[in-house]
Amino acid sequence: MNDRRRTEDLIGALAAAPLPEPFRPGRTLAAMLCVMLAGLGLYLAIFGIRPDLGAAWAELAVQAKTILPALLSLSAIWLALRSARPEGRVMLWLLALPGAVAGAMVLYRLAGADGLSFAEMAGQTALACLGSIVLLSALPLAAGIVLFRRSAPTRPVVTGALLGLATAAAVASGYALHCTEDSPLFFVAWYGGAICLVGGIGAVAGHRFLRW
Repeated sequence: MNDRRRTEDLIGALAAAPLPEPFRPGRTLAAMLCVMLAGLGLYLAIFGIRPDLGAAWAELAVQAKTILPALLSLSAIWLALRSARPEGRVMLWLLALPGAVAGAMVLYRLAGADGLSFAEMAGQTALACLGSIVLLSALPLAAGIVLFRRSAPTRPVVTGALLGLATAAAVASGYALHCTEDSPLFFVAWYGGAICLVGGIGAVAGHRFLRW
C-alpha cells in the first residue's frame, strides 16, 4: 500500500468518525452547579443552617463571609470560561477585588482585637471548616475538569486553578450559612485557605487533564 492510499484511508476514517461533542458553557455551568448544590444541600440537611442566621445577618461580617466568596466565585468562573477559548483574555486582577475587601476587614479587626487575634483566628471549628469546604468542592471541581476537556484552553494550569477557585468559593459561600464563626480573622484565614488549596488542586488537575 502506497503513502497516497494510506493518506486517503486516514482521511476517510477521520471523515467517518463522529464529531466530538462541542464545549457548551451553559451546560457545563449547570452540571457543576447541580453537583455542588446536591453536596451542599446534603451537608446542610445533616448539619443544619445556623439557628440565628436571621438575626446575625444584620452584622457586616456575616454578610461578608457569604457575599465575598460568592463574588470571587462569579469572577473566577467567568474568567475560566474566557480562558477556555484560545482568544479569551483573562484579567486575573478581578480576583483581587474580593480579596482586597477581605484584607481590609482583617486589618480593621486587628486594629481593635486587643490581643485576641490568635484566638479569633483559631476559632473552634477551623479544621472542620477547612475540611468541609475542600471535600464539598471535590466533585464539582472534577465535573468541571471533565467538561472543560471539550474546550480549548491555551493555559490549562490557569484554567484549572480558576475552576478550583470558583468551585471552592461557591462552596464556602454556602458553608457560611452553617458556620457560626463570624470574625474576619477566622473566615478570611480558613475559608481563604480552603479556597486557595482547592485552587492549587485545580491547577494540578488542569496541567494533567486540560492540555491539548
